[in-house]
Amino acid sequence: MRHLTSGIQIQKNGHFYSTLAAYLDYNAAMKHCIYETVENLVAKSTTVEKPGMLLGNIQSGKTRTFIGVIGMAFDNEYDMAIVLTKGTKALAKQTYERLHSEFASFAEDDQLQVFDIMQMPDYLSSYERNQKLIFVVKKQKQNLARLHELLFDTYPELARKRILMIDDEADYASIGFEKTKKEATDIRTIAGQIDGLRHQLVYCSFLQVTATPYSLYLQPETIQVHEHKTFQPIRPAFTSLVPIPNTYIGGKFYFEESEERGSLASYLHEEIANHELVVLKKEDRRRFKIEHVLKSDKITTLRNSVVQFLIGGYMRRIQQQEKNERLSKYAFIIHTEINKVAHGWQEQVIVAMITALERAAVHEQPFLTTMLQDAYSSLVESMKQFFSLEEIPSFQQVQYEVTRALVEGHILVSKVNSEKQVEQLLDDKGELKLRTPLTIFIGGQILDRGITVRNLIGFYYGRNPRTFQQDTVLQHSRMYGYRSFADLTVTRFYTTQSIFQVMKQIHEFDTALRDAFELGGHNAGVVFIRKDEQDRIIPCSPNKLLLSKTTTLKPYKRLLPIGFQTGYQTYIKKSVGEIDRKLRKVKDGKPTLVKVKAVSAILRTIAKTIEMEDGYHWDVEAMIAAIEYLSNQSDDERLKGKVWLITRFDRNIARFDQNGRFISAPDTPGTGGGEAAIAKQVAKTIPAIILLRQKGEKEKGWRDAPFWWPIAITPQKTEATIFANELPKEF
Repeated sequence: MRHLTSGIQIQKNGHFYSTLAAYLDYNAAMKHCIYETVENLVAKSTTVEKPGMLLGNIQSGKTRTFIGVIGMAFDNEYDMAIVLTKGTKALAKQTYERLHSEFASFAEDDQLQVFDIMQMPDYLSSYERNQKLIFVVKKQKQNLARLHELLFDTYPELARKRILMIDDEADYASIGFEKTKKEATDIRTIAGQIDGLRHQLVYCSFLQVTATPYSLYLQPETIQVHEHKTFQPIRPAFTSLVPIPNTYIGGKFYFEESEERGSLASYLHEEIANHELVVLKKEDRRRFKIEHVLKSDKITTLRNSVVQFLIGGYMRRIQQQEKNERLSKYAFIIHTEINKVAHGWQEQVIVAMITALERAAVHEQPFLTTMLQDAYSSLVESMKQFFSLEEIPSFQQVQYEVTRALVEGHILVSKVNSEKQVEQLLDDKGELKLRTPLTIFIGGQILDRGITVRNLIGFYYGRNPRTFQQDTVLQHSRMYGYRSFADLTVTRFYTTQSIFQVMKQIHEFDTALRDAFELGGHNAGVVFIRKDEQDRIIPCSPNKLLLSKTTTLKPYKRLLPIGFQTGYQTYIKKSVGEIDRKLRKVKDGKPTLVKVKAVSAILRTIAKTIEMEDGYHWDVEAMIAAIEYLSNQSDDERLKGKVWLITRFDRNIARFDQNGRFISAPDTPGTGGGEAAIAKQVAKTIPAIILLRQKGEKEKGWRDAPFWWPIAITPQKTEATIFANELPKEF
């Protein structure tokens, strides 16, 4: 095996790569990533245990990047690429179609061949075997067995070629976490087959491609606990980071920018009531009668989401038509269950809804105008964040186009819940085909495993957060990817408040891991901790995390209850008075050093005075554990076990903001004069706790009961830390 030395140069502008680079229009950052990856593959030994790593974001261009890597590898004496895909026929087909398309010009010139391992011709001639070869192999036992047979029995000379093995979406199979004994056995079998293949090959470089840095922490044999309680991830031989351009829309947009008042992102989330998801599980006429599909309050958000999809899609198409642009076709996904009974029922409901809307359009029913007007008014508000009023189509224009679309059948409802169906729905690029101006896809697990859905402007999501795991949730996020801001103005994400909060937690978790990894390189580690039965904070294996029950800690992170009502004054007056007495001697607004135990007692008392609303959760014990842990990490013995306390009396904040959402920043961060700014000045090595005494007036949405609102600010020197609030029962 030859490695790169100082006297050997990588061919950066060879025939394969330069052709692809021109065709795929790589920017400078992407070119550097590709070059760096190939340089490392040639220079370093890579194995299943110590792979090369290409780390990107969900739908951020990882495939486009590794296509460039394959091209440059072919220019540098590699003869063959084996691309391992997720274990579905649809994903294998999508990958095959993508590679077949991107390398088509080379195939036409007999320089290269692309094959699906399960669709091989009966015989490969010597002429074909001497070309560059790409094999697409689904990570499944029969596929891998077929590859083994091809390389070592049918054409053994292929096993002696220089091979690049790419494990795409590595988090799913070859390094995946264990959920069930059968799944664990399958994962180990597949990983063993891959490793066995690699060991028998003469020259094989191994590159894993993933969007979930969490997957790097999920191999128990590689996890080590160091004196600082830091869990080290699997050690890649090297890591290349796929550059993320400004046009990429991911968790930051959905879960961070959405909290900024008046931002485009703040319009994205619309809440689904929990009872609505129950109605959509199966037909139950005691709960919901399908003939009332346009009137029932049991499916209010579903109905609004469909109407908004119709309005939003045609608002954009009218804009495109006025600019003489090609008209886009738009998609909407309903993903709430994995079982086919639910999909069949949901299809009935949506078809009945479209049919009823069509009848209302034909008969010019006044209520249809009202429904369309409500949806239009909502979308205009978000469109105004990007377009001038002159650029926004009038309601009359939109109403005409939507009515015509209903009458002429421009809306397709497509159920996608089996691999065969997905294969039939894929276009020549391996993406879900949009056959009509507007398509509503209904499905479950098949839709969350990497299938690309173009022009997605509506996502109705309802998978149970209690079963969430990190890489699963991220793969559900079909709304991530390259999105035009013009389309984002009519995009909506519909889910329950509890699911939204869990997804936000998981976004924070993923971001903390990614930041630690990117800043510290592939030798970075993350602290995973929990409390044991003796109330001690101890290291926790990341394999044992229930990810919907974690608290992510990073510098200057704010921890506070959001989405609550106070108890009635009769019941909380005594507790509030007790806190008042304890804080009487603390100077208002001045940071004061106090013991963590004293603040912990106050926080527990506060927890008795507030009532969390449905979908919101405040784990006071997790907050206390976090500040205890962070306080004890200080290098200054005088500060250990203490926190900075900042109090304010006579505050009178409203419960809701002008958009009807719960206030989430009572400490007014970012203004320079709020308590958060004061806290950040002192929270260098230990946390700061802000306690705000609110009047709780009825006119402000409260119950005319004074109360204390706590906010914890983590210190500036906080390491990336994941606190497990709760472990799964089996652990």
